[in-house]
Amino acid sequence: MTPEQEQAIADLRARNVAPKQIARQLGLRPAEVSAVIKAQAEQVTAQRMAKGELSPVFQCLVNRNCLDALLPDDLKHDPALAFDVQADLDPNAGIAVVTVARKAGFNRLDVCTYLVDIWCLGVKDVALPRVIDLSTYKDFVDFAYQAFPDGSQEIPLQLAQAIVLGSVDYAARLGFQPHRDFEQARALLGEWDGQPVLNFGRDGKPYYMSGPYDDPLKVLRTLRETVGEGNFNYTVGSGDEW
Repeated sequence: MTPEQEQAIADLRARNVAPKQIARQLGLRPAEVSAVIKAQAEQVTAQRMAKGELSPVFQCLVNRNCLDALLPDDLKHDPALAFDVQADLDPNAGIAVVTVARKAGFNRLDVCTYLVDIWCLGVKDVALPRVIDLSTYKDFVDFAYQAFPDGSQEIPLQLAQAIVLGSVDYAARLGFQPHRDFEQARALLGEWDGQPVLNFGRDGKPYYMSGPYDDPLKVLRTLRETVGEGNFNYTVGSGDEW
């Protein structure tokens, strides 16, 4: 294949022309065009990595039921976000599962998920970045949000950053650190400018709901030391013995 044909393929792909249409226009086999597109995508990814640049965002998601209490009033019906949140607060909306997917070459995505306690503890767990095929991405998303009846909502990267990084800042003020693997997953979020400012806590106070791997005594002791008795609320599950 000539350099001119490769450049023509790149130009047509930049205009979102499908590989089969490119093949017809240039008189090439679809397999040849796909191979060139893949090689060009891998080259661009390698160049970005060499410069320390993040690849373009493919999609960011969060479970829909956490958004009503989390978003300030001026953002709840912001046309720029392209969604309206529900009017009723889900009493179990204190957990956010945030997914960030970036392009990682031809038909591949670099994906990371963050389990966030938006009411108190911040980032409780992460699924470290991994590369998956675009063809399996839907199954990945379905599995990640299967516990949420309302499903997931696509959000801008800036809001994904605000949920994850904002929760880390909020939890730090309460005396809690993010999950030990968080720093390995931090880079996929990119740089955050601190906006928007979200409503962490519940009804203006930290609200601790115990989880199966928590140390409730330690959490409550920390809250008493940082915000004081009466300045937080909590629920401890019946399975916790202390």
